Amino acid sequence: MALLLGIILLLTTVVVANVIHLIYPKIPLSIYQIIAGVLLASLPTTATDFTMHPEIFMMVIIAPLMFNDGQNQSFTYLSRNFRSILSIAVVLSLVTVIIAGTILHLAMPQTFSFTLAFMLAAIITPTDAVAVKSITTGMSVPENVNGALEYESLFNDASGIVLLDLALASYRSGDFSVGHGLWIFVYVFFGGIIFGAIMGLLLIKLRTQLMRSHVDIGSIVIPINVMTPIVVYWLAEELHFSGILAVVAAGVVHSILYNRLRLTSTKVQMATTTTWTIISDALNGLVFVLLGVLLPQVPRSTSLPNLGRLFVISLVLYLIMTLLRYCWVRFRLVRIGSANDQLNRDSILMAIGGIHGTITLSLAFSLPVMINHHAFAFRNSMILIAAIVILISLLVGAIVFPLMLPAKSQSYTPEEFHRQLIATIQYAINQLRTQTEDSRERAIVIDQLSTQMNQYHQFNKQRFTQLMSRAHKVEMQTLDQLNADGAISDREAAMYAHFVNRSIFRSPQHQLTEFTSLFWHRLKWHFFRKRHLRSYHPDIMPAASHKQTVQAIKQQRQAILKVLTIVNNNVDEYLHSVENTTNANEVAMVRRVFFQQKQLFSRRQDLDLDMITNLSIEAFQWEHSFVQERLAAGKLSQELANALNEQISTDELVYSQSLD
Repeated sequence: MALLLGIILLLTTVVVANVIHLIYPKIPLSIYQIIAGVLLASLPTTATDFTMHPEIFMMVIIAPLMFNDGQNQSFTYLSRNFRSILSIAVVLSLVTVIIAGTILHLAMPQTFSFTLAFMLAAIITPTDAVAVKSITTGMSVPENVNGALEYESLFNDASGIVLLDLALASYRSGDFSVGHGLWIFVYVFFGGIIFGAIMGLLLIKLRTQLMRSHVDIGSIVIPINVMTPIVVYWLAEELHFSGILAVVAAGVVHSILYNRLRLTSTKVQMATTTTWTIISDALNGLVFVLLGVLLPQVPRSTSLPNLGRLFVISLVLYLIMTLLRYCWVRFRLVRIGSANDQLNRDSILMAIGGIHGTITLSLAFSLPVMINHHAFAFRNSMILIAAIVILISLLVGAIVFPLMLPAKSQSYTPEEFHRQLIATIQYAINQLRTQTEDSRERAIVIDQLSTQMNQYHQFNKQRFTQLMSRAHKVEMQTLDQLNADGAISDREAAMYAHFVNRSIFRSPQHQLTEFTSLFWHRLKWHFFRKRHLRSYHPDIMPAASHKQTVQAIKQQRQAILKVLTIVNNNVDEYLHSVENTTNANEVAMVRRVFFQQKQLFSRRQDLDLDMITNLSIEAFQWEHSFVQERLAAGKLSQELANALNEQISTDELVYSQSLD
């Protein structure tokens, strides 16, 4: 029970940190998560006393993260930039571990042996592209730098893990052979890649076979995809390969599948992407929250002077790694496509962009508590050093990047996007009104289209009230005209007026309140109709049969529905005459009032679902056409047109999924 409560608290903390970052995004999300973890650790409960199990931590948290990173990569980019990726992700990692580890050993030989120094250097070598993105949100990062940082973080994670395993093995045995270590590195490194690629191909074959024979069985394919990294990692480790590299290779092979299935298996594609986005964000957040939770535990066993010494060690190690990264790019030991006049800038960005995060912290947590049946005394110190390095890299990046990078600019503002989207939807609604016959199906489609703009328009209650009042006047004028023309009797006009004046739809309400009121109103109208039935149909005597009563009710319903249809048409014409991009949302809500009012009397009529589907498809096509026409006329920028088309396509896809 304590474990379950602890997991719930961790996830809740991640969500709270994300919400705070959403409100005030100037501070990196990872900083919020670490602070939230520290606060969580201060709660008076034993549920936050976590004990990390390295094997489970790597398999359940790190393996899925690495697999997701792998399947989000472009195999074409990887193949074209293989040498650059190998240089920065493998060779630079190896050089960093050797140089940083050697300097650390020479500076403190009695504290750090070669194996311990290399172990610590391997932990702090991996970088985190997610942490970089959290800092550079809203900044224009050069594409070549952004790509290099992203692909480096994918493979130098694996390099750091393999090097850490080698250092741990040497520490356990007390002996290190260069030849044997090189052979182990090659076996573990390339063996993991080959094994992961084979497993990825087999799983892809299974997935494609299932989809060919059963078409988009997401309930089977998605769980297989989610379980893939855990199974691949476990099998690779059992064969003494690098489980992480196997997971990365399997993920990259899956990325090839996604490139080939862009326009097929749409539902599974979207569901898989959404699932992995949630899993990845949650796991990344969990790691930083765990850092915050465990941080207070580490200093408790460390004296204040030792804390100062660990901070100095962390700062020196960070400076060494940053300098190596700068020199590696500046002297073109890796080519990232920088122009000569931008080389110095890109070198600094690459150096500062070596921000450490999830993997560094995960490797620190993965250190065994016991080695050779003895407590690993350096574990707490290494975790603390790794945490300090992470914090330093985050703070430096948060300060330097805004000074060096311009703010990301768009050719349009959010307000312009909202205004153009509303105009696009209004165009589709007008096309439906002018090019299709009046019907309940058309009214339903127009009502559905109106919901497209609800989330992009601030509701104005005063504007809605004014429109509602004017629409009600049109409604009553229509009733008077129908009565004057003899279409309805005085008594029928009075009954209808009594109904609309007491309607619950006359003011906007909260969804729950509206649902409750609607239910009560349906019940009330049921009795209202029966009570007034005899006065409007004197031919029905008290002893009338049930069949006669039902027939009379049906006639009454049809009469009122006919009146409502005329009223709604007149109100719709009025609303169309006053509608613009400013009051579009309020006009849509007034339309919905009269639409729902009419639904009370026509809910038993059969709808032509095929007509609704066809009209909806036509409406979305009109929206796309409107965007293209305005783009061709020079009234929209290409960027804004792309954003509008993307939003329309998303709405269309959501609608198509609702048809199932």
